[in-house]
Amino acid sequence: MRFISNFKNNQSSFGWVAIITHWLLAILIIGLYFLGDYMIDLGYYDQWYTLAPKIHEAVGILVLAFMVFRIIWRRTNIEPTPPASNSKLVNLASKIAHSVIYILTFVILISGLLISFAGGQGLEIFDWFTIPGPAEFFENQASTAGEIHELAALALMALVILHALAAFKHHFIDKDTTLSNMLGIKEKQ
Repeated sequence: MRFISNFKNNQSSFGWVAIITHWLLAILIIGLYFLGDYMIDLGYYDQWYTLAPKIHEAVGILVLAFMVFRIIWRRTNIEPTPPASNSKLVNLASKIAHSVIYILTFVILISGLLISFAGGQGLEIFDWFTIPGPAEFFENQASTAGEIHELAALALMALVILHALAAFKHHFIDKDTTLSNMLGIKEKQ
């Protein structure tokens, strides 16, 4: 076993940029989900009542930037060849699942922006700068976008769990390199 040394993807493995953005986004998105779930029950006098949403929004903007970078990186790099043991159906399911993960993530990010911008409010990013808020795009923007945000986040977490289970299945049952590849480990051949 040795660690992958390539910066970019190649036919047999992901490069470090793809691996790092994958795991960084996974940690940030899962963290945002749990922070968002925690925020729902905060009372007005709770010390996190105003701080938690600010952190949630600022980290959400970071996720948006990383997602845009990740899409550009994916479009400009080759994808490693799926394991030969995969059926065409497994490869198709993988492509669909990854596409839905991306779509749900952007639905969550855009609906989050609509919540934050409701009423023309600006979006403060870690006291570094403020993104000015446009006027509301539609009536009841915050509540409608909030429902979409919550439902899409629940759907994304369900898909993330399925994604993780599929990775474990590849590793422990199929005994292929799918998980090792995303961990940056290259199996000896």
